[in-house]
Amino acid sequence: METVSLNPLFIFFLFFGLFYSSVSINPSDLAFKSTYSRLCSHLVPEPPVHSDAGNVPGVSDDLRFQSGYFSGGDRIFNRSGASMHASFRVTLVRRSGSDGVFELRGQMLLQQRRGATPAPGRLLRRVFSFGRVTHWMRVSLSGFWSQFSGNLCMFGTGSHANLRSANVVLKLRYPRDLSLLNCLIRGTLESFDDNNSSQFFEPISILALSQSSKYKFTVAGNEREKVCGGGGGSDREGLSLRNLNRGACTAFLGHTNKFELEYGSQCSNVSCNPVSGNGEELPGYMFFHGTLCAEREKVQMLLGFSDSGYRDAIFPFHPNTTLVSEGKWDDKENRLCAIACRILNFTESWLSPYVGDCNIRLTLSFPAILSLRNRSTVLGQIWSDKAVDEPGYFSKVGFQGSSRVSKGLHGFQYKYTETEKVRKSCVQMMNAGGKGNTYPSGYSSDMAFSMLVTNSKGQVAQGYTSPLSVNDQIYNGQSYGAPIVLTTENSKAHGVQSENYNDLLNVSYTMSFKPPPDFKFGRGVLSTEVKIGAEGIYNKNTGVLCMIGCRRLRSTEKVLIKNESLDCEIMVNVQFPPLNTKGGEALKGTIESTRQKSEPYYFDPLQLSSYFIYTTQADASILRMDFELIMVLVSDTLACVCVGLQLLHVKKHPDVLPYISVVMLAVITLGHMIPLILNFEALFTGKHSVQNTFLGSGGWLEVNEVFVRIVTLVAFLLELRLIQLTWSSRQVEGSRPGLWGSDKKVLYIILPLYIGGGLTAWSVHIWKTSYQKKFRPFRLSRHKFKLPRGFVYRPPSLWEAFKSYAGLLLDGFLLPQILFNIMFNSEGKALASSFYVGTTIVRTLPHVYDLFRAHISAWYLDLSYIYANHRMDFYSTAWDIIIPSGAILFALLVYFQQKFGSRCILPKRFRESSAYEKVPVIGNDDL
Repeated sequence: METVSLNPLFIFFLFFGLFYSSVSINPSDLAFKSTYSRLCSHLVPEPPVHSDAGNVPGVSDDLRFQSGYFSGGDRIFNRSGASMHASFRVTLVRRSGSDGVFELRGQMLLQQRRGATPAPGRLLRRVFSFGRVTHWMRVSLSGFWSQFSGNLCMFGTGSHANLRSANVVLKLRYPRDLSLLNCLIRGTLESFDDNNSSQFFEPISILALSQSSKYKFTVAGNEREKVCGGGGGSDREGLSLRNLNRGACTAFLGHTNKFELEYGSQCSNVSCNPVSGNGEELPGYMFFHGTLCAEREKVQMLLGFSDSGYRDAIFPFHPNTTLVSEGKWDDKENRLCAIACRILNFTESWLSPYVGDCNIRLTLSFPAILSLRNRSTVLGQIWSDKAVDEPGYFSKVGFQGSSRVSKGLHGFQYKYTETEKVRKSCVQMMNAGGKGNTYPSGYSSDMAFSMLVTNSKGQVAQGYTSPLSVNDQIYNGQSYGAPIVLTTENSKAHGVQSENYNDLLNVSYTMSFKPPPDFKFGRGVLSTEVKIGAEGIYNKNTGVLCMIGCRRLRSTEKVLIKNESLDCEIMVNVQFPPLNTKGGEALKGTIESTRQKSEPYYFDPLQLSSYFIYTTQADASILRMDFELIMVLVSDTLACVCVGLQLLHVKKHPDVLPYISVVMLAVITLGHMIPLILNFEALFTGKHSVQNTFLGSGGWLEVNEVFVRIVTLVAFLLELRLIQLTWSSRQVEGSRPGLWGSDKKVLYIILPLYIGGGLTAWSVHIWKTSYQKKFRPFRLSRHKFKLPRGFVYRPPSLWEAFKSYAGLLLDGFLLPQILFNIMFNSEGKALASSFYVGTTIVRTLPHVYDLFRAHISAWYLDLSYIYANHRMDFYSTAWDIIIPSGAILFALLVYFQQKFGSRCILPKRFRESSAYEKVPVIGNDDL
């Protein structure tokens, strides 16, 4: 045997090749290395070896930021009159082969936002709407971050409305040794596409606040007097936060609150501008956003200042109008003491901005006792401790408002200060009202309502009203459908109790409404939101609410003396409708000024009205919806049974199959198919229906609707089977040729009839929608009411109009069979009585129920109907009589045709016209 000698060099290359081939080389990795080396190696050198370890916790939280500002990218963003918001999050962190270097994947979102107005109250709840995003850019990135240098470099692709897959590189520098003076993240987002490419854009500069848990509170631990010295504090007792789960962190962390700034009379002589410290236009509001919190008491926050034009819910971060702050909650004084710094050296050229000038002080507390003239649940002051002649000095500026977490704080008390005055002013009102009815108890969520405010010119504004306290309990009403929570701990009333606790209740309210443009109010035109605090007496036996109100005055110069900031010469009267109303009565009331007409703050009386649903009425509606859902299931099941019985009938008597009208079967099948297709989304989507939003019902309704559609689908399949059997029976040899001709004649008669009816339904729909107004009357059974402006009533669409018309055709499903019997003069019982009688009952019962439903209550909502749904058929008092009468008539005609002959319903001279058709044809063989 011949041996082969192997060269050692050949063996070396062989083993090297085998080793190299065992390592898979991904071309995309090579491309990543090449691009990263070109763009980022000078900032964060790529580690030689990548780790396969899983995600590293903690690092992603230290690198993310929510409050960021950016500028540049003029090709994409037009910054005129908008706020620029940047956010960054890391989705994956892995350790690399080098110490302190982490491999990252993340996303950045740049948004240009325009402020939005608050969404008006939706019946019993209010929704704050976010600003409108006019321009945006979303970037997906991969790269590395060095823990030692703080540098981050990542590249990837960005998408925009006008850009697709733009190549971008993100370079950020994170601060080390985090503290108040060293907490800013700076960097750029740049395009590395060709300058002449359509994907290219100018560099974007980014500035953000670090939210790393490694932040060191350097000021919050100092002595209280150093931070809050000279603040004076509030003369009102503050609420303690000791009982909260996380102490002050519960009240401040992650929340963005908007407070109204209050300027004193001294602002006429000295600067009171917290932003610039000079005589520029004073901001109207301060935004407070808690970004970090530690040890239950130390808080890092951002303070932003804006005018009334900014209505977005997102913090308005802009370096020139934002202060960086940190503070500590003082458990002894029950207040937050903080120091704030400006962002300096910031210009459009981005000359290394930094945090400095930390001579600004702030105090904030939650007043424990509320009253008619002191309604704010948050009070505070902000001032400069510089000398008056130093640059950047500004005098004390107060701020007040309500925190989003105030409703979750316990211990608030309300002090009634106008009890005697209210009793004297409301004597006649308390004795009036509707007696003998049942009204809200005063402790339920029914006491809160949306309202329409109408002035003497007929102009309408939309607003919202909610109790603040009822007797000695603070009202904490939830959204509609949720229970009310009344806090009782440490809540002894500061005022005179009602003489008869069971009848008269001390109450306080907050009222607000936003007028439309050119709303006539007093001597001028009102364009800003009106806020009224009120307190008085509620008589639960008569449903009468009588109160004295105080309206906040907002000067255009923003400089007010505190005693002149309220107008308390206002009377508010409200008459609640009875709980057991059947006529759809509305809440009515007035807001009147008790001043003389010659006084500057006098205004003509305003009329209040509201149409809402009480909790008990909503509960009754939900119970009715449960019952109607069962009725739908029973009805659809009965329809399946009727078709099944017809199938059994034709199985026993197959000779009658050809004499069933195919047109009739098509009408029944299409009548089920059209609504089934239009509601098919209920099988696969979680889209909430309008009634769920309105009544507060959950997803259980959609789940049950799925079962309803499944039963309807079964009925539809059974009907298809019946059509198939009938069609096949006519195709066999020896079937009578006149069958198809008769069905064609039926089709020629009813097709123009159906088309004409459809055109009529379409014309009526167009006519109705063309006259729709924004405040369309909201249908409550046979009654019509108006809803507040915030609730947009969606009129029936064209498809829904056709669904109703399809329901009408289905009600008259026997008409084609009656015509077919006459045309062909068929004999025998083609239809089982259980089929046509049962189906007639199924189509008739909804109209009978609709009459009964309208009779027992007027509060049932059209949009909450499930059984006898007004968008699935024609329903009204007239239709509920005409349709069942017609359906019963058709059933009787079929009965008479099958018992006495198909043409028994015709005059005698028409009955004989087909006699010759029945003479058998005799052939020559028979002769």
